[in-house]
Amino acid sequence: MLRFVRRRRRDTDRPGVPTLMIGAGSTGRVLAQALLADPRGMRPIGFLDDDSEHRRICGLPLLGRPEEIVDVAASTGARAAVLALPSMSRESVAELVGRAWAAGLEVRWLPTCPEHGKRGVRVEDLREIRLSWLIGRDEVSVAGSRAWRLIDGRRVLVTGASGTVGAALSREIARLGPAGLWLLDQDTDELDRLQREVPGAQQVAVDLRDAERLARAFDEIRPELVFHTEGRSRLAPQELDPCEAVRTNVRITHDVVNAAVRFGVRRVGLVSTDKAADPASVFGATKRLAEMVAQTAAGGPTCFATVRLGNLIGTPGSLLSVLASRIPRNEAVTITHPEVARHFMTVEEAAGLVLEAAALAEEAETFVLDMGSLVPVVDLVHRYAEQLCLPEVTIRFSGLGPGEKLAEKVFSDSERQVRTAHPKIWATRPTPLPPGLSRLLDALYEAADQGDDAEVRILLRRLLPEYRPVRRPGPTYAPSVATDLESL
Repeated sequence: MLRFVRRRRRDTDRPGVPTLMIGAGSTGRVLAQALLADPRGMRPIGFLDDDSEHRRICGLPLLGRPEEIVDVAASTGARAAVLALPSMSRESVAELVGRAWAAGLEVRWLPTCPEHGKRGVRVEDLREIRLSWLIGRDEVSVAGSRAWRLIDGRRVLVTGASGTVGAALSREIARLGPAGLWLLDQDTDELDRLQREVPGAQQVAVDLRDAERLARAFDEIRPELVFHTEGRSRLAPQELDPCEAVRTNVRITHDVVNAAVRFGVRRVGLVSTDKAADPASVFGATKRLAEMVAQTAAGGPTCFATVRLGNLIGTPGSLLSVLASRIPRNEAVTITHPEVARHFMTVEEAAGLVLEAAALAEEAETFVLDMGSLVPVVDLVHRYAEQLCLPEVTIRFSGLGPGEKLAEKVFSDSERQVRTAHPKIWATRPTPLPPGLSRLLDALYEAADQGDDAEVRILLRRLLPEYRPVRRPGPTYAPSVATDLESL
């Protein structure tokens, strides 16, 4: 059986941060040579450029075009990018920065400076564009030796593997030495792409709505660890279609939990959202129910852990991607409310949290990352423009939509927070389950299957007294940054 080795982990332990050079012109070559000569800083591993004539530049390979940075970063294990394009417009720089952030890279760029022509380009001229400054805190390195001990030598299954968190989690697991890694999803095209990034992993093309096929997959694979990342992550569509939200977020989770118990899975990590704390939306309510479903199966040989994630930043479809596509074109940015604020985290933090939580779990706790203070979305937009020296951004406000809060919180008022062995991870002990939960869940699934939106909403409120749906008049969901934020 193939055993995964930690190739990228060894690579990144070498001196210097593995870095992609964007731009293979004279400036890019000078910077690459300077960085190669300095073992303490960034370590160039290849170029991205539109020039297809040269396969190697300064002894480094040409890895692709700048717009391919997300795929190239994933396949090479790069952790930083240098934009060596001093003649590029600020708008184009902003767009490239958005792509680099979507790849999870630290970014440095070279602004236009008259002095460059007199004395030449130097590494000291590079400006750092810090994601940490946008979110008001340093990124947390979550996964450590505890996660390695959890994964090393074990059979691991990831559901929803082609999603943002699922893919990041799969890449991290592959580096931790599992005995086998299975990627489960129904999107075979995305599974093919992910498998190229995670050599040796095996695809499992399954529609999770098919409970019998899911059970057969568990029977065939016999995983020891399961990470369930499948689920809908957009608030607005679920508010309009609560039946689909129940089928995807609750029913599928129930089937995964049942299969895990039936086939002797040792530990299960489930992905939830901060919107599950005192939910005001269908999205939050269904995710809170999914947490409770895991709790119903606790106490046996299978150990469960649930993690509540904040809004992901620096990924395709996230806030930074939206800003990178709108601001360079001088388009107005639409936000729901001047005071709307969110918790932000990187996808690497999300993947690390899921792994650490699965290792820490004892009794179906819910885990969260210490993400610092809430970040006003308006402030984040202005910080983004300021870092890239862009003109003042035009912001419009659409008003909060149904299910939207001004501010999220990671724990409900009734939950007791407890410390864990990890200094940056908090947990909450399970609260008593309501009487008649099983019967009410069956009724909820039946109403969802029948497409009865009204009955689903009624049952959600009966199941979750803390669920207080927010109804607001007016147009339904004008597109906005706050509404578009990706939670999973």
